[in-house]
Amino acid sequence: MRLFFRSLYRRFGFAAIAAAATAILATAPAFAQAPASQTAPAAPGSAATRIILVLGDSLSAEYGVERGSGWVPLLQKRLDEKKPGYKVINASISGDTTSGGVTRLPPLLAQHHPAIVIIELGSNDALRGLQLNMTEQNLRTLAQKARAAGAQVIMVGMQIPPNYGRDYTTRFAALFPKIAQENQASLVPFLLDGIATNRELFQADGMHPNEAGQPHLLDNVWPVLEPLLK
Repeated sequence: MRLFFRSLYRRFGFAAIAAAATAILATAPAFAQAPASQTAPAAPGSAATRIILVLGDSLSAEYGVERGSGWVPLLQKRLDEKKPGYKVINASISGDTTSGGVTRLPPLLAQHHPAIVIIELGSNDALRGLQLNMTEQNLRTLAQKARAAGAQVIMVGMQIPPNYGRDYTTRFAALFPKIAQENQASLVPFLLDGIATNRELFQADGMHPNEAGQPHLLDNVWPVLEPLLK
């Protein structure tokens, strides 16, 4: 993603980066719409439906795209086709931070008893310039709580603009593999891998993938998720 933001800076200047960051931070916190396609409850005598919980921010909450076109609803559709028996709960909120996730996760675990928890948080911490040790501890807490509840964990890695300094951006990117390794979690190295420098796959803010970019996000998550599916 560093290359992406360097490209953005060269084309549009610092104002574009600042506007993009503001777009994420100013997004009204609202629960994402439920996935368009959900697996029906299992019939008596069949295997119980297993829950995949996605705890994320605007990148998972369908911010700025048509309902049902985000990577999380697309995940449900792919599961229905390839691995029936799973239901995706999208608990993503635009603008959410890791601190918000720590607060929200326990009741979600108690309500849904997920088999798999996908953690896609941290970008808004960095865009607000929050201390990395706090973000690290929050990510660790999220992974530990999900594991303690019996769920398998997928940590979704992110990267941030270079205008926060090389040390900060490097240390931020390193948080996700570190926490994944510590907690025996699976890792998606970078959610925007393969599209970060392709301006045509992003909305006008330059930060959020558009409808055409959403399948690429799913394709980055799927290879990590599929081996965990029973």
